[in-house]
Amino acid sequence: MDPARLREAVDPALAERFGDEVDRLWPREDRFTDKGAPAMLGLAVSGGPDSLAMLLLADAAMPGEIAVASVNHGIRPEAANEVALVQGVCIALGVPFSALSIRLGRGNLQSRAREMRYSALIEWVREARPGASPDQRIGALATAHHADDQAETLLMRLARGSGLSGLAGVRAAHPFDTQDGSDPVPVIRPLLAWRKEELEVILSGAGIVPARDPSNADTQFDRVRVRDHLAEHDWLDPNALALSAQHLAESWRAIEWYSQIDWEEMVHREGDGTGFRYNANVPRVIQIETVRRIVSELGGLVTRGEAGRAADRLWRGQNASLGGVLAMPTVEHVAKMGVELRVWRFTPEPARRTH
Repeated sequence: MDPARLREAVDPALAERFGDEVDRLWPREDRFTDKGAPAMLGLAVSGGPDSLAMLLLADAAMPGEIAVASVNHGIRPEAANEVALVQGVCIALGVPFSALSIRLGRGNLQSRAREMRYSALIEWVREARPGASPDQRIGALATAHHADDQAETLLMRLARGSGLSGLAGVRAAHPFDTQDGSDPVPVIRPLLAWRKEELEVILSGAGIVPARDPSNADTQFDRVRVRDHLAEHDWLDPNALALSAQHLAESWRAIEWYSQIDWEEMVHREGDGTGFRYNANVPRVIQIETVRRIVSELGGLVTRGEAGRAADRLWRGQNASLGGVLAMPTVEHVAKMGVELRVWRFTPEPARRTH
């Protein structure tokens, strides 16, 4: 591959646009390791057109500040060649590259592959030292989700009756919590305001023939049918849909903020610390988040739908059982506030007797 052609394919204005978005999602003051060395941005590059275009944009906008990983998921025989394609581009550009592999078990292949791919990438971000200095580390992970992906996700979730959390779509930036309790890894999506056709033009100019996943044309998948529907109806503007998802994401962040306040001010440990008292007098959407957190603190796990149904029962004055937790409602005079409030008490559910 010709490095000059690869770099000439990216207009300086596009590189600046990409760099500005990375700066917004991952501020420069946050880009340091615990040793004080500048942290690099890790890119998840699959060999498809979107992520390869992201690689070219990042190389132009942040030369010397990026590293790349590509995951061989093993679902298709071509997977190894796709990883090799990414490696070839990285060699031409002088970008540090890592090849990762995962082995899938039984179950939903696409869902399982996505989960394991993220786990492998997060582990790579935490462990890799791609720079010349031993203190050089990767500080965040970027994926290539774009405006068309966001529009498809929003329509799919609307069709499924998703709540506000789901309708917020793909987050532009969020911390990826690890299983071992270590610091979350920032994950950013700097292409959410970019159309897929813009990214295809960059690749065409670079002379790269990207990998094409045949499942992207298989209409047995909901996403493919939604994509075809968008292509057939030009009044459905993917940019506008992606912007709506952004507004919904901002609304959801407000819900999360209010839920944290509800937790800190209205939830209290009781007795020997094995139960919680919740002064539940907030909108239902906040109640759901607080109920889920209480159940989690008591060792259970429930969906928002389950927490919502439990909150409805409690609001009607009925007991609720969820995730191994028993919740009981009362109405009490709260001296500190000088008013009567709905009070819900949560305790571990008694063990059931067996005969």
